[in-house]
Amino acid sequence: MIKTKPRLACVDPPRLLAGLDEAYRLDRVGHLTVHGTMPALRADELVALAENIDLRGRGGAGFPFAKKVSAVVEAAGRAGGRCNVVVNGSEGEPSCLKDTALLLHTPHLVIDGATLAAEAIGAEEVAIAVHRADVEESLSAAIAERGPSGVPVSVTLTPDRFVAGEGGAVINGISGAPAIPNGRKIRSSENGLGGLPTLLSNTETYAQLAVAARMGALPYRSVGLPTEPGTTLLTVGGKYVMETPTGVPLTYVLELCGLTPGQGVLVGGYHGKWLDPKSINATTISRESMKKYGARLGAGAVLPIPEDTCPLGETARVARWLAAETAGQCGPCFIGLPALADAIGQVERGGGQSAIDNVRAYINSVRKRGACSHPDGTAGFVTTALDAFPEEFESHARGAGCGRPTMGVLPLPEESQPLALPPGPTAAPPRGERQQRGPMEKLLVDWSLCQGHGLCADILPPEVLTLGIDGYPSSARMDVPRQLRGQAVRAVRRCPALALRIEE
Repeated sequence: MIKTKPRLACVDPPRLLAGLDEAYRLDRVGHLTVHGTMPALRADELVALAENIDLRGRGGAGFPFAKKVSAVVEAAGRAGGRCNVVVNGSEGEPSCLKDTALLLHTPHLVIDGATLAAEAIGAEEVAIAVHRADVEESLSAAIAERGPSGVPVSVTLTPDRFVAGEGGAVINGISGAPAIPNGRKIRSSENGLGGLPTLLSNTETYAQLAVAARMGALPYRSVGLPTEPGTTLLTVGGKYVMETPTGVPLTYVLELCGLTPGQGVLVGGYHGKWLDPKSINATTISRESMKKYGARLGAGAVLPIPEDTCPLGETARVARWLAAETAGQCGPCFIGLPALADAIGQVERGGGQSAIDNVRAYINSVRKRGACSHPDGTAGFVTTALDAFPEEFESHARGAGCGRPTMGVLPLPEESQPLALPPGPTAAPPRGERQQRGPMEKLLVDWSLCQGHGLCADILPPEVLTLGIDGYPSSARMDVPRQLRGQAVRAVRRCPALALRIEE
């Protein structure tokens, strides 16, 4: 996996990882032939290795892996030594393919890293969440090839949704609950899979760990920057998967893929940042370089926008898709994001300066108010487009347009269907359907957020929710009869503090 120069592979559909041009998938025998056997590490050795190579999460946040391990070990000590390991292979953004490439072609490398960590910290199981059926098939075959020895490993197919890749949503999906964010701050290192401390990290993170454990820290650090050693995987233009050492110029990466910076490059995916051509020329593949321009690699998506497409049209397409990916848990996401997408459409149709003002107003209305990071990320995507392409937004708002068609260069699924949202208060399901459904749902109060506004009691009848003498809900957990579910949903969306949620 470690290369001294960037290498590139591409097919249509794109599924090849750099260096795997000659082999579609490494089975267990092929994997051991190429990589050799895995060493065993204690927890302190695992932490030391991760610190030495500065291993970071490769799913977007870039959190230090060593700190995650230490937090889980500490929490497990308070939980009788019990803990779990989860691999987040839920690549729900259509601009990203790197984890898919790893899991299709080198599944044993990912499993190696996860089981190495699991054995080091004494985890009870390794659970892997994926979105694609072919990836699940690849992993299931790899698990069967390894036999029953060691820490049990399982794979779960979760819904192919953008928000289903959030950490809490991944654990919910593996557990059989709806694969949506929890809507409250829960650290997986404290309370994750099965209620146990859980080491949750991205597919590539575990693959890099497996490589580093075999090589040792010093050989691993011989590639890339001294301050950011090793390699990273990128998805370029939505179809090329590349492995490159850190420190390589971004323009060189584009050149190897036969691409140019065009009007700008979106780095970090659809919650990322647009870089203008001038910034691109000075940017390298590193955290420090990206940070200078307020950007980060995130999940490794690099998306140039060519000269022959309309940047506003491309922004509008992605904004509509992101709005459709809402989990429907809170008003800023369920109501605010579609309104933001509609406002961009008004700019596109020549709505004047007031349309641009509406876009900015809706951006401000959803920021820092969501039950998860999706509203913030989407608002950030639109904001960076406004900053990168101000002339295009203004010319469209005036009705002149930019004269270019929308070519659809930013990857999106062919069909993007919103989640089936709960019925409204006047749309209760037929009696027969209610009788066939599962257990009664619960309305939960997050006391760390509740501010005693009391609006929920104005919407829900006393048999569901009452206020105590202090003006706060009298219970933190209330049954919701099916016929009152619509009113419960309204209460969740009306809560100014985002302190309510519905759970099965």
